[in-house]
Amino acid sequence: MSKNSTRIPSYFAVFKNVKVIACSALFIALSIICGKYLAIPVGQILRFSFENLPIIMSGFLFGPLMGALVGLLSDLLGCILVGYAINPLVMLGAVSIGFISGTASYIMKSSPLGLKLGISVALSHVIGSVVIKTVGLAKWYDFPFIELMLWRLLNYVIIGIIEYFLIYIILKNKAVSSQIDSILYN
Repeated sequence: MSKNSTRIPSYFAVFKNVKVIACSALFIALSIICGKYLAIPVGQILRFSFENLPIIMSGFLFGPLMGALVGLLSDLLGCILVGYAINPLVMLGAVSIGFISGTASYIMKSSPLGLKLGISVALSHVIGSVVIKTVGLAKWYDFPFIELMLWRLLNYVIIGIIEYFLIYIILKNKAVSSQIDSILYN
């Protein structure tokens, strides 16, 4: 892709880029570590973790399809490695987080980084984490939906704000930005 073309790679070009695939594998590993091994449990079905940060970054940087794939593989492999039962609705939530992050980033490609990232993180968490995953958890554990949703909303407001600032700091770093450009455009 030439330097004069758009800075967002096409949806499918990223699947031909070995550097993007390797970076996506790293995001999958980071998501599993953050979500399954470094998570702080709060009760039986809530946990405080940054498992979605790498999924959001993959969608934001590499597009909605790669973000969705990273979300899918992160949840699937993480459940298998730790021994959790695979919940299809929770997995759909993880997929939607990467997809929504990538879609929002693509739609807002000419917007400032802070605004584009804020919308990506907020929409990803509201739809993927708070709505879809909550439905899956409420059905799976037979837990009252509204009560669970309110707790998860509070949890993801806190996590989303922290993730926004972490991703923003990472992407504003000139060395990281340079590496991302070399991954995407060389």
